Amino acid sequence: MNPNPRQAELLALVQRTGSQSVEALAEHFSVTLQTVRRDMKLLEQAGLLLRFHGGARVPASTTENLAYRQRRELNADAKRRIARAVAAAVPDGSSLILNIGTTAEAVARALLQHRGLRVITNNLNVAALLSSNTACEVIVAGGLVRARDQGIVGEATVDFMRQFKVDIGLIGISGIEADGSLRDFDFREVKVARAIIEQSRQVWLAADHSKFNRPAMVELGRLTQIDRLFTDQPPPPPFGSLLADADIDCVVAEH
Repeated sequence: MNPNPRQAELLALVQRTGSQSVEALAEHFSVTLQTVRRDMKLLEQAGLLLRFHGGARVPASTTENLAYRQRRELNADAKRRIARAVAAAVPDGSSLILNIGTTAEAVARALLQHRGLRVITNNLNVAALLSSNTACEVIVAGGLVRARDQGIVGEATVDFMRQFKVDIGLIGISGIEADGSLRDFDFREVKVARAIIEQSRQVWLAADHSKFNRPAMVELGRLTQIDRLFTDQPPPPPFGSLLADADIDCVVAEH
């Protein structure tokens, strides 16, 4: 297709940020929601972007995640709201594991006023953030440090996690598919996340709206293994029924 100037700018905006909501694009271009949806449909038909419920994003790869800096900036406000909701549910004096991911880092920031936490993490960014909270204890996993995002992975990390049994294991995810599978890109990271699920009395999943129907290559687990989901928008069909069938407490973060 030969996009008109508005469509070209819309495409560039989505490519630059990773994803955009219909409402934000309508406000940006001062057009109706219907106009934005029509533009997105044409761009999707041309293979230039991918629509999801309420917005659009860059076409997804099942084998490679977005760059760390892009992930950190993508849906940053949604991640902050999710983080506040998670922090509000974490009681002082509890033990928890925070794994790799930019949402986990947002949660770490939101926990800076908590007291008496014992936090185990394989994320050096999380450890650096929470180390400034002198009322909490931070334990860092051993293993291979990934330079791109300061995550720690590998068999040594899996073995390390298996030493503990914590109150809450908080995991992030790259994608949740309509069959109820939780998916990610790095098999080494997935193995650590599986160990976190096994060693947690309660498993909490933090995932913004862009993760629904996003494909990724490696299956981490199933929605049925999750006790509580924190997200920023009501999940699109069929996830509402999947969550209800699995008796998962779904917390939609307030604006």
